[in-house]
Amino acid sequence: MKLTKSTLNPILSPNPTNHWENLVVCNPGVWYENGKFYMLYRAAGDDKEHVIRFGLAISEDGFHFERVSDQPAFGPSVDGEDAGCVEDARVVKFDDYYYVTYAFRPCAPGQYWKFAHDEVVVRDFGENAPYFLKRNMANTALAITKDFKKWIRLGRITQSNLDDRDVILFPEKINGKYVMLHRPKEWIGSQYGPKHPAIWVRYSDDLLVWNEPSHLLIEGIDGGWEEKIGGSTPPLKTDRGWLVLYHGVENGGCGYYRVGAMMLDLNDPTKVLGRTKDWILEPEFPYEIDGFYKGCVFPTGNVIVGDTLYVYYGGADKYIGVATANVDELVTFILTQKI
Repeated sequence: MKLTKSTLNPILSPNPTNHWENLVVCNPGVWYENGKFYMLYRAAGDDKEHVIRFGLAISEDGFHFERVSDQPAFGPSVDGEDAGCVEDARVVKFDDYYYVTYAFRPCAPGQYWKFAHDEVVVRDFGENAPYFLKRNMANTALAITKDFKKWIRLGRITQSNLDDRDVILFPEKINGKYVMLHRPKEWIGSQYGPKHPAIWVRYSDDLLVWNEPSHLLIEGIDGGWEEKIGGSTPPLKTDRGWLVLYHGVENGGCGYYRVGAMMLDLNDPTKVLGRTKDWILEPEFPYEIDGFYKGCVFPTGNVIVGDTLYVYYGGADKYIGVATANVDELVTFILTQKI
């Protein structure tokens, strides 16, 4: 089974009239409420530093999105640890607030597609600078908002010396605990188990304090389409389990990005009920292949409306696309799959 891509794709493209988004729009977090789809998308202009911000767009049908403003909705802080960039929002809601996890760096990464794989610009902060600064390390932070306009930055929720991105919150407590998925890149080898970066589950009593041990959830398949993996979209609750999409990268993390899916137990999300053997979304069209990462579909937002799953993804680190599926059909398919 494969997700069905919209014939309207890409549904959002760089805007040449706004300097902060004239080069890139991709990897959107999406929330659906009261008949509207809210899209918090990653955006960047053609500046050499490659500062990354979030823009906001709204839709009533999930396909035709209109930008809310010609100004960013959220950006790097002026003098905080996330002063370099903010990227890849994932959105859930508790009480009256939207909780947004996002990746950040202390310095802008530079135009990374001009460097070797996984390299970014680094600055000389001196011999005694912490690892986070020396490596311009990517971490994950949490911010909250009621309207995607006014924000409260709650700060880092990952360890500073780990490249720990793809951090995603479950949208409700499970057995009295908050739950996150995360992907610490350095947790590989004999000390940790996985050969390549994998997806882990962690619990907490407080959304800012994540000190409990993590549990390995799934790892990639050596030599397969998903050697390096990471969580993609916030878990969606169904009557048969948590529906979770994840991305897989071939060739140890430098090949095509594709998308798989799994179902997790409602009361024990460390228990995998089913996992697709093959991908359900892959790069096919120019907007997914001809960009700043050539061959990438990267979902960061998904919602269920009626019986339809909407999946929002970045294409080639330059555009935004949407794909859909019947929820029941997809869940049934995943539950028949075992790895």
